Amino acid sequence: MPRAKATQVDPAAGVVPAPQPVAPWRVARVEAKPRMRLRVEFVDGTSGEARLEAFLESPRVAGTVFEQLRDPAVFAQVRVQLGAVTWPNGADIAPDAMYDAIRAHGSWTM
Repeated sequence: MPRAKATQVDPAAGVVPAPQPVAPWRVARVEAKPRMRLRVEFVDGTSGEARLEAFLESPRVAGTVFEQLRDPAVFAQVRVQLGAVTWPNGADIAPDAMYDAIRAHGSWTM
């Protein structure tokens, strides 16, 4: 029986760090909350609440990628990807306007 080759490890993976967003308005953490709300923290430490309920329940999201977020199970799959709030279905929210409102008022209503 021939000997199996050992799996090689890519040495560059330890040398080249993953890209890290540094703009203050980039999202560092996000957490889904009840009533279609998000707890958001930005890379500079600014944090607050994003309120999406009115937007997601409006007729203008019908037939869009955002319509799926009405399902609490889908909404709960929120994550941060490259400093933006995203969902696995392709929905995303640009962080810059959200950052400005949260920094000024502690919350943002979409």
